Amino acid sequence: MKHPFRPRTLAACLAAALPSLAAATETTLPEVTVGSRRGDLVGVADAASEGTIDARRLATRPLLRPAEALETVPGLVVTQHSGDGKANQYFLRGFNLDHGSDFATFVAGMPVNMPSHAHGQGYMDLNFLIPELIAGLRFRKGVYAAEDGDFATAGAARIDYQRQLAAPFVEIGAGQNGYRRLLAAGSRPVGELQLLAAFEASGNDGPWEQPENLARRNAVLRLSEGSAANGFALTAMSYTARWTATEHVPARAIDSGEIGRFGALSPNDGGTTHRHSLSAEWARPDADGASRAGVYVIDYGLNLFSAPSGFINGPAGDQHEQADRRLVWGGQASRSWFLGPALKDSELTAGLQWRQDRIRSVGLYSTEDRQRSATVRQDKITETAAALFVEARTQWQPWLRSTLGLRHDEVDARVTATGGEFNLANGGKARAGQTSPKLGVVLGPFALPAPTEFYANWGQGFHSNDARGATSTTNPADGSAISRVPLLVRARGAELGLRSTPLPGWQTSVSVWQMALASELVFIGDEGVTEPKGASRRHGLEWSNELALPAGISVDTSLALSQARFREANPDNGGTRVPNAIPVVASVGAALDPGGRWFAGARLRYLGAYPLEETGREKSTPFWMANLRVGYRLAPGSQLSLDVLNLFDRKANDIEYWGGACTRSESASGACGGGIDGRLVHPLEPRTLRLALRIGF
Repeated sequence: MKHPFRPRTLAACLAAALPSLAAATETTLPEVTVGSRRGDLVGVADAASEGTIDARRLATRPLLRPAEALETVPGLVVTQHSGDGKANQYFLRGFNLDHGSDFATFVAGMPVNMPSHAHGQGYMDLNFLIPELIAGLRFRKGVYAAEDGDFATAGAARIDYQRQLAAPFVEIGAGQNGYRRLLAAGSRPVGELQLLAAFEASGNDGPWEQPENLARRNAVLRLSEGSAANGFALTAMSYTARWTATEHVPARAIDSGEIGRFGALSPNDGGTTHRHSLSAEWARPDADGASRAGVYVIDYGLNLFSAPSGFINGPAGDQHEQADRRLVWGGQASRSWFLGPALKDSELTAGLQWRQDRIRSVGLYSTEDRQRSATVRQDKITETAAALFVEARTQWQPWLRSTLGLRHDEVDARVTATGGEFNLANGGKARAGQTSPKLGVVLGPFALPAPTEFYANWGQGFHSNDARGATSTTNPADGSAISRVPLLVRARGAELGLRSTPLPGWQTSVSVWQMALASELVFIGDEGVTEPKGASRRHGLEWSNELALPAGISVDTSLALSQARFREANPDNGGTRVPNAIPVVASVGAALDPGGRWFAGARLRYLGAYPLEETGREKSTPFWMANLRVGYRLAPGSQLSLDVLNLFDRKANDIEYWGGACTRSESASGACGGGIDGRLVHPLEPRTLRLALRIGF
């Protein structure tokens, strides 16, 4: 196949006093833009916990995996507990987001999260990302924006790709453990349009005793005109991957020497996946406002083989397959109106969103060495989601503005059981709707010792539950009775914050937040049933800083503290802690790029100990790790770079769980029974060197 490469309580309590402190200005502070010089900042922020990351930040950032681009969002953590072809594990604001259940992500206008997914609700596989093509990443935390709907409880991110590259290039990368990568990308004018094309092929074996044999193929073709604010883009993407996984394992299997630190219990876990898509985006401003529209279609598939419990069921192992085949299509449209001085220069926005997942087959199967031996459940699902939203931004005074939003969602699901001895009694229809009000108030900017804005935000949101959990009355594994769960789970959140520029080039933001979730119900793809976890509450504090220094030096820091608790104690152990909710996340990053030959970037990340089960007696081991990138420009458009990942070779675990499992020797000795509870771990990859040569044309 040939490709034509040519080659972003406090405020309310102070409201009465602050007008006297206001600076005599009718302007507002620009939106937080992470990784840019202040002169490049654009927009108006509605909360202290939102912002934009630009391409320059990513250029010097060492990445182990594509999805780690999301770690530019302060406080967000990306890990992995299986093979690198599987969606990553995400953590933010006291949420174990699993594979994306409470964080919504969009790429080129298309949703990434998959509802009623074979492996987990909201499954968010970002392995198709090409970081070099990212033009900007806009993020929000909390449930305060009317534009955000399903899964956007902890937050949401919107990633846009470049429309034009400065010059075409080819990059060849190689590293330890069989890592290899080829990326070719470029753009050229086609009349008044821009055509961008990119192709990526990569592979990796990893440090695992069982080689990962990861093979990825990725292609992007984009035809565009103008910009994201005034123009259009037609984007085609194609991504495929296959891999062999080393799953998390009982820590005791490593401690006893049954397997090595990077060993596997199951010999042939892993899978294959694909994501092919076509999307179109259009935006046009005019004298009265602006209009936006977008449509998309996605062909998606996954076959995932895993044995997280090892050998509980005998020497053949507990491997199962989770399979998903679907067509996703939908779109969105919005219109904004500037209402003029008579209505306080308000901006009114109304929008419509629609999505349908036609899941022709989603199933759970017992397997041995990737061969199906039994069908636990198999279903066909049609899930349709529609939403209307309206949002009004008003500048009441030079020092006071507000955002008032209202959103209504309707979700309709139809499930037809097509396989499984005990599953055929399941299926049916489920429908639910929710109206979600949103409110934000901004006070400032005030001169004070430094330009400062204060924020107060409140809102309601939701995440959906798996449609199979909302329609099933029979456990597909054994035929026992189970209860249906609600299709939508309500979330309520509030936040107080401030943003300030204490010194030229220094931006700082602080936010104090809380969140209440009506239920932590989770569909367990490994078992084909919904597991009730109960209502929860979370609160925390976040502090982030951006510092731009002379000579092309920039520094960023973030600290995120959170506490997550169930409202009711677990009846089995009396605990109220939410497992895998990370209470402390801290990071420090530095970049050096004066525009000459040399450039560099370094990052240090710390994860505090988190509870592995509800009592908190069992906790993970806290750890920190560092990554480094050093580069040298050989000529304009050409460079040599070296990434050193896990710079100090920290021996820690990428993820830890607590649960029942059985090793091969325990199963053979008859000591396992129904599984032995203990620590399940997936080790952090050791120090890894990767070298890349980019040649520009």
